[in-house]
Amino acid sequence: MGEILSIQVNISAKASNLNARQKEILNHARIRGEVHVDPLAETFNVTPQTIRRDLNHLRELGLLQRVHGGAIAHDGVANLGYEARRRLAAAEKTSIGEEAAKLIPDDTSLFLNIGTTTEQVARHLTHHVGLLVITNNINVVNTLRSSETIQVMTAGGVVRQEDGGIVGDSTVDFIRQFRVDYAVIGASSLEEDGAVLDYDPREVSVAKEIVANARSVILVADVTKFGRNAPIRIGNISHMDYFITDAEPPPRFSRLCEEHGVAVIVANQNGERAAQES
Repeated sequence: MGEILSIQVNISAKASNLNARQKEILNHARIRGEVHVDPLAETFNVTPQTIRRDLNHLRELGLLQRVHGGAIAHDGVANLGYEARRRLAAAEKTSIGEEAAKLIPDDTSLFLNIGTTTEQVARHLTHHVGLLVITNNINVVNTLRSSETIQVMTAGGVVRQEDGGIVGDSTVDFIRQFRVDYAVIGASSLEEDGAVLDYDPREVSVAKEIVANARSVILVADVTKFGRNAPIRIGNISHMDYFITDAEPPPRFSRLCEEHGVAVIVANQNGERAAQES
C-alpha cells in the first residue's frame, strides 16, 4: 500500500508542473481514455506541432502513452473509468470480440469475466445455441439475458458501481464450483515477459479461479495493453490457450506464445484474421 501511495504522490507531483493546456489535455485523456492531435489543435487553437510537443512531454513524464495520431491515458495504480475504457480502441475490441466468439462452439459452457473486451465477446455470442455462460459481469448478463438459447448464471458478491463487475470472496467460491469448456478473460496490462496484469486484487482473485477451472482459456486484449502498467499479476501468457488481439504483439511476447503453444489470432476491423498456430 505504501508503494501505491508513493506512485500516486509522484504522479500528482508531475502533473503539478504542467502548463494549463497540458493539464487540460491530460484531463481529456483520463475522461475519454484517448486523445487525438487534430481535434486537440482545434480545441486549443494551436498548431498540431504544438499538441505533439505537449503529448511528447506528457509521455516523457509517464502520464500518457503515445500512439499513432494521439495518445492514451494510463496509470500504474488505478484503472481508467468504465466509460473511458469502453471508448478506448472500441473498433478493435469489436473485432477481437467477433474472433473470440468464433472459437466458441454451440452447446458448450464458458466463463466470461469483467472487461469491456469480454463484453464485446458476449455481444457476438447472442446467436449461439445451447450455451451455458457463467459470469461476474452484469453488463454481460444484460447482453445475453434476452437470448432464449443461452442460459446465463451470475456470481454473487460485491457489485462495483463503476462498471458492474462482481467481485469478492463469495464470487471466487461461486466460480470454484464449476469446470467449464472455455474461459474468456481480459486484462488491463500485458508485459513483454508474458505477465498478464490487472488493478483490483478482488478482480484478480476471480480471474485466477476462472483460469484454473476452464479446459481452454482465451485471453482477449488489444495491443495498447502493452503500454500500460498494472500492479497485480493474474498469471502468464503460458497459462492461456489462445491470445486474440488487434495487431502483432511484441516479438518477445510472440516468441513466448510460440514456446508455450499459445495460438495468436490477430483480428482487424475489416473482419479478416491472421492466425499463428503453435
